[in-house]
Amino acid sequence: MARGLRRDLYAAGAAVLLVTAAALVGRHIQGTSRSLFVNWPPLLASWGPHLGPGSPAAVLVAIGTVAYGPTLAARLPWRALIPLTWGTAMAWIYSLALIDGWHRGIAVRLTTRHEYLQVIDRFHDIPATLRDFTRHILLGSPDHWPAHIAGHPPAATLTFVLLDRIGLRGGGWAGVWCITVGATACAAVLITVRALADEALARRAAPFLVLAPAAVWMGTSADAYFAAVAAWAVALLALAVTGRSLWWAGASGMLFGLTCYLSYGLTLVALIAAAVLALGRRGIRERPALMVPLLAGLAVVPTTFTLAGFNWWEAYHLLITRYYQGAGGIRPYGYWVWANLACAVLITGVATAAGLRRTGAVLVRRRGDALSHPVGAVAEARLALLVSAALLALLVADLSGMSKAETERIWLPFALWLLPACAFLTLPQALGSARAGGIPVRAWLTAQALLALLLNHLLLTGW
Repeated sequence: MARGLRRDLYAAGAAVLLVTAAALVGRHIQGTSRSLFVNWPPLLASWGPHLGPGSPAAVLVAIGTVAYGPTLAARLPWRALIPLTWGTAMAWIYSLALIDGWHRGIAVRLTTRHEYLQVIDRFHDIPATLRDFTRHILLGSPDHWPAHIAGHPPAATLTFVLLDRIGLRGGGWAGVWCITVGATACAAVLITVRALADEALARRAAPFLVLAPAAVWMGTSADAYFAAVAAWAVALLALAVTGRSLWWAGASGMLFGLTCYLSYGLTLVALIAAAVLALGRRGIRERPALMVPLLAGLAVVPTTFTLAGFNWWEAYHLLITRYYQGAGGIRPYGYWVWANLACAVLITGVATAAGLRRTGAVLVRRRGDALSHPVGAVAEARLALLVSAALLALLVADLSGMSKAETERIWLPFALWLLPACAFLTLPQALGSARAGGIPVRAWLTAQALLALLLNHLLLTGW
């Protein structure tokens, strides 16, 4: 067995052991102290094998992507690959969600007592609500916000308020919005990889982005929408620094500003943005004016909300207090600081674990290896830096203690950027039969798809 293959299998095996340990230790803790507040640790889920109307479609999408995905990704024109990736990812997410049926799988997800649609009627006067927003964050305050409204800046809730205002009312439309927009994140990641590394690596990553196990939660929470906004902010920044475009820079800045007002934790996307700026420093040197529209765009959303009366910093500090008033103050940090990483394995799959192992190998590659394949080595090193920045953001979120549990949805915006590491599992051999150090790419894709199908058919997820 080749040494590279053996190391890939070790990485995948270690990921499986991590999940197993998190499940066993978690069951013991939950059974004795009940301090985890999840029924099927490390996931917020319950055991409940079931089939649903989306089951046949999910299996067909998985089989089709495994069978034809690598070949189509290699051969299709780029302009056709992007919409196909979006469409297939959307079909994968919808079919997985519909395993639970339309009602439970999509229509009621955002209408439960913790979710955004519960407070639509309290935003009848939007400026007044924004001015008063922070007064309702803490438990014990008058008419305190439900958990998710209190836990996010108001742009998250305002999205669903505005959907309601234009006639797209109820949980069904909210779910369709999150899935349809969320699926575009795959396209944004591909565009970024192509701009910063090269097109070949983006094409090799495409099937893995489509069949991500993360799709189980992309169809059940607003975090899919947040992930897409953050991904497009990064993608437009990559296009700006590589194409020297002032327009893309301004648009990227606006989306980064919106990202920070959708979720406090997504300020960590700044680490991914920093990697993009580092990789695009030549473009910035040649056209330093790019920073002007970027910073101007970045100021638009914060300025708008601040003038409307919402204080982001005050709300964030109140959120920390609210977090420890609830389950966050009881859940044990000593368990979740590593069990969260098991959740990351479940949303990215064992192929990503092997891909991250190869990402590390690329970063420490000997100079002699780089000189023997200069073009490919440079592109791979650039992709490895981008993936590493996302991994760093995820680890910072983990160590912060503000992500104890439920990271299968909270970390979606970071997890999507780990999936391109799977491009390193593909060697440039015959189209449709590429092998990853002896393992066919389709075998890795099959493992990814099977994980998602098993999770959605065996568990009733809380999101």
